[in-house]
Amino acid sequence: MDLRRMSGWPVLLGLTLLPSLSMAAGKCERLVVTGSPDAPPYLWRDPQDPKHLMGASADLLQQVAGELGLKVEVLYAGKRSEALDEVRTGRMDLLADAPLTLNELESLDYIHPALVQNDYLVWTRKDSTLSYTQPGDLAGHPGAVSEKARLTQPFVAMAKEHLQLKRLPNLTQVFQTLLLGEVDYVLAPRYAGMAMAQTLGMTADLAAFPQPIDKPGLFLALSHNSACNDPWLRGQLAKKMTELPASGLTETLLQRNLERWKAQLQQPVSSPKQ
Repeated sequence: MDLRRMSGWPVLLGLTLLPSLSMAAGKCERLVVTGSPDAPPYLWRDPQDPKHLMGASADLLQQVAGELGLKVEVLYAGKRSEALDEVRTGRMDLLADAPLTLNELESLDYIHPALVQNDYLVWTRKDSTLSYTQPGDLAGHPGAVSEKARLTQPFVAMAKEHLQLKRLPNLTQVFQTLLLGEVDYVLAPRYAGMAMAQTLGMTADLAAFPQPIDKPGLFLALSHNSACNDPWLRGQLAKKMTELPASGLTETLLQRNLERWKAQLQQPVSSPKQ
């Protein structure tokens, strides 16, 4: 028996099977999605159904998936690091709000362009004399930002070298610190900042400069280990992401979810259903 001739059989058999395997992967009909549970109005845990996440990113993804004939379930998977781990391993297919980081390229395929842009603004007290047009204007002034903020890596590097930014546990404390005069400015997302200022009764006391200081994109990111990760799906999602900005849908859903979140914040605190 010629072993050299026989050795080609496994290769030929593998090549024969490849088309059927590829077709099976292309028949993905359901995407299991997760993301940050504390990033309104983009994503946050549904108080009426704690196993799921709600928000503008979830609504956008449902709309896009429906147009592609896919079913989507946006599930709570724990805090952000736990959600990321679920997607890395392939236990869940897709992260709905992935910031672009180089080290994650080893386990995730980012869909370009971003699903949404999470503009960070410079907020001050209305009686402040601080003037801002560029980051250098903030040098020498104490500021604050939430520990949960997901800023771009270039901005984080710049801020570490040139700005005096104190990190606080959450956005509520960030705004309270500003109002108490302990810092001259804070960095907060445009939409989450608007809702928080209104909820805390600070709208009349605070102002935000209109030009963003940082514009981190929140991307859809498919796990390398997801059975749904194939060229057709990546291409179709990229096409939909390219079409979204001109559709006006993103802004509509952001405003709608901003109102939903503000309404929830104003409700009495109660224990969610388990």
